[in-house]
Amino acid sequence: MEKNEGSKIVKWILIGISVLFAFLFLILPLYTVITDALRSGWETYKKAVTDEYAIKAATLTVEATVIAVLINTIFGLFAAWTVTKFRFRGKKLLTTMIDIPVTVSPIIAGLIFVLTFGRQSPIYPYLQAWDIKIVFAVPGIILATVFVTFPFISRELIPVLEAQGTDEEEAAALMGANVFTIFRRVTFPHIKWAFLYGVVLCAARAMGEFGAVSVLSGHLRGKTNTLPLHVEILFNEFKYVPAFAVSSILVMMAIVILIIRSVVEYRGRRAE
Repeated sequence: MEKNEGSKIVKWILIGISVLFAFLFLILPLYTVITDALRSGWETYKKAVTDEYAIKAATLTVEATVIAVLINTIFGLFAAWTVTKFRFRGKKLLTTMIDIPVTVSPIIAGLIFVLTFGRQSPIYPYLQAWDIKIVFAVPGIILATVFVTFPFISRELIPVLEAQGTDEEEAAALMGANVFTIFRRVTFPHIKWAFLYGVVLCAARAMGEFGAVSVLSGHLRGKTNTLPLHVEILFNEFKYVPAFAVSSILVMMAIVILIIRSVVEYRGRRAE
């Protein structure tokens, strides 16, 4: 009895600590953002979020997120399939390279791309000759977003594919199925929920990216500013209410992503 009572006490202490941390570091900041955004009234809030530059920043954020998710979805599927289904030299190197964006600071990543595609780069004359602009332009924003979200989908798929093994694919191949049929009918049903979860995480990370995008964007208002960068500019200009108003857009987008993630997790557990 004493042991059970001790376990219950520990359980409730841990629950209380978890709730306290969630309140202090999640709920309270979100509440502050929403209340400060509406502090000057609905009209002020509406004016801030419908501002020309806010709309352009939101559009660029969505554009960069969609393109990054599409590119990393293709790469993630190919990389996960390659790493788990084939044996080849350099597999460890490939898996290490996939993890590089997680270990490299986003600021450093932005500087790397500036050095690679900027004026001091040896390939810059060729880019200029072909009228391709990456640094301080939208392609740079997309490139930075793709880089920081690089491993999210592949890293969700690799453990699932490794656990699945290759027996079912080999049996389907012996029965005459081609590669695309095997993937569509045999492999994908097993990885569907991990794949969707990876896509959601990738989208969430892409929407909130700041460091690498900040370095590559040049902070050109209305041209290369994403929502996080637009919030920073408003805050630095001491326009606190508009800054919190625009921040609330990111908060709402994050909440939508969290709801989608929860639904995916729930459906995934039910499907197991």
